[in-house]
Formats: sequence, structure tokens, C-alpha cells
Amino acid sequence: MKTERRSILKKLFTSIAGVAGLGTVANAAESAPEKEVGNITTVQDVPLFSGHTKFNNMVFIAGKGAHFEGDITAHTKHVLDELEKELIAAGSSMSKVLKCSVFLHDLNDYKAMNEAYKGRFGAKPPVRTTVAVYGGVPGNSLVEIDCIAYI
Repeated sequence: MKTERRSILKKLFTSIAGVAGLGTVANAAESAPEKEVGNITTVQDVPLFSGHTKFNNMVFIAGKGAHFEGDITAHTKHVLDELEKELIAAGSSMSKVLKCSVFLHDLNDYKAMNEAYKGRFGAKPPVRTTVAVYGGVPGNSLVEIDCIAYI
């Protein structure tokens, strides 16, 4: 009797789930799009990280640095130019950036970085987090910036 009741309840739940669209959710999860990557950096023929990753209508841009002699203004302008190139390669743009993370070698560069940064994202700039990195930014860059945008 218990087995028969479980079977009936299972059939009832399955039919209700189908009417409620729960089966559609399960099928959508099975056919979910895979992420796309671009500009993969490799070390000794082993993929290390991608310059960008796309998923659905979102694009995640890896941190960009400036690896040359120069001041914070030159480094910030270079990094923003590199971000823009990567966004375009991924099918997005600076005006579609939703979030930026800025990593400074020295917090004393904050004001000058802001001067080079302002206006680069259009009239509706993204939200932003800025931190000074203990030990400095990798590769001797004075600034590194990553971002999240939509396509």
C-alpha cells in the first residue's frame, strides 16, 4: 500500500512539475551555454588565464597592467586603452562596463589615477572598487584594472 501511494505521489508531483515549468528549468540547465574565452595566456604550453571570458551577455576582462617605465598617469592611460581593446575584442565597449576593480601600487597615486580615469566610461561610469595592494601590483605596474561588462 505504501509503495503504491509513493508511486501515485511521484506521478502527481511529476505532472505538477511539468505544468509548473520545472521540467523546462531542468532542460535549460542541461543545455546551458558554455563560457567563451579569448586571448589565452600560456606558460610552458599550459593555459594560465584568459584575457576575457564571456558567458551569456556578460564579459569579464582580466586585470591589465602597464609594464614599462612611467608615472601613474601614463600607466593608467595605457591600462584603460588595453581594457578598451579587450572589451572590443569581446564584443563590448567602455560604455557597457558595469564594474571596475582598480589595484594601485601606492595609494598616494589615487588622485592622479582618477584624473586619467575620469571620462573614459562615458556619462554613466561603472561602480568601482579601488585598493592599494600590499607588496605592489605584479609586473612592476603602478596600476592594474579589471572589469565586468555586458555585450
